[in-house]
Amino acid sequence: MNSRVYIPIGAIVVVGVVSGLWWIAADLNAPAPPAARPGTVQENAGAVPGELRVDGKQAAQLGIRLAPAVAAEDTPLATVPAVIQPPANARVAVVATFPGVVMRTLVVEGDTVRQGQALAVISSREVLMLGADLTRANARLGVARSNAARLTQLSHEGIVAGARADEASAMAVEANADVSEKARILRMVNGHGASGAYTLTAPIGGRVTAASIQAGGSVDGTTAPYVIDAANRYEVLGQLPERFVGLVRPGMTVRIDPNITGRVTAVGSTIDPATRSASVKAEIAAGPGIVAGRATSLSIAGPAPAGAVAVPANAVTRVDDRTVVFVPTTGGFAMRDVTIGGTVGGQVVLLSGLAPAEQIVIAGTSALKALALSR
Repeated sequence: MNSRVYIPIGAIVVVGVVSGLWWIAADLNAPAPPAARPGTVQENAGAVPGELRVDGKQAAQLGIRLAPAVAAEDTPLATVPAVIQPPANARVAVVATFPGVVMRTLVVEGDTVRQGQALAVISSREVLMLGADLTRANARLGVARSNAARLTQLSHEGIVAGARADEASAMAVEANADVSEKARILRMVNGHGASGAYTLTAPIGGRVTAASIQAGGSVDGTTAPYVIDAANRYEVLGQLPERFVGLVRPGMTVRIDPNITGRVTAVGSTIDPATRSASVKAEIAAGPGIVAGRATSLSIAGPAPAGAVAVPANAVTRVDDRTVVFVPTTGGFAMRDVTIGGTVGGQVVLLSGLAPAEQIVIAGTSALKALALSR
């Protein structure tokens, strides 16, 4: 081959080699792509399995709010049927001390009364006679005191014997005791001797649960026209299933809707063979719907296990076959599997899945659930 042919081919090879070396050098010296800024989708892509991408603006539009989980103090043990009743020492019968005719009634069944409040006015012949006796006793007391003072002075002067003065003083003391006793009886029944009437009053504050009295009727002094139940506390008697006997103890917390709380006071030790249950008693405070005789459901709670937390009931939801809550992540929200231990007063006790003080979604849960189901 002619040497003039090799010269152009060699030139082409040299140019190609030089061009390749220049391209490689340019690629090595090119600036690196900018790093992803914290909080961007590029940085968090795939960071949390199952994460729902929701930015701050979307979260506000969905009405999402967060709150920390709080350490649970109690966890539900059982819910049992029960009946509300007044404690044995909280029901008082108001007795008509003297027989008479009812002049006026001031309260009716169902009224709430305060201690010392007037309930009814009764006209009684015995009160009228007691008032007359008190008047006579006061007159005798005056004579006895005057006589004792005179004889005491004469005794000091040596005119009469000292025994006569002592006897007069003793009669004055006796007359004073008679006056005090009759006055005490009138005060006890709120009686007025001049008018011959006395007033029934409430010995305790509470609710009138029975009123068998009416104006114009009579009372015989041996019946109780009124029954008053203390309004500040009640007793609940429930039936505790056999499997919970030994788990429920006095001092545990009880709850009745709507959010009335109390404490277990006693647990029976005998199983009823017919119902296979034992009795459980609890004391609760007064509240809306708490009426003696009402049938209700009594929720009993015991100490929560270590690590259990309480969250609002609307924070927990079901997604497919999972019980979850939503927790915030850097790029949005993620589902967290939890184990429910029970519900106490609108709060769900979670036994696992969350730690105290950990932030969770308490509003907007349904919107996040819809996003999770649409994936």
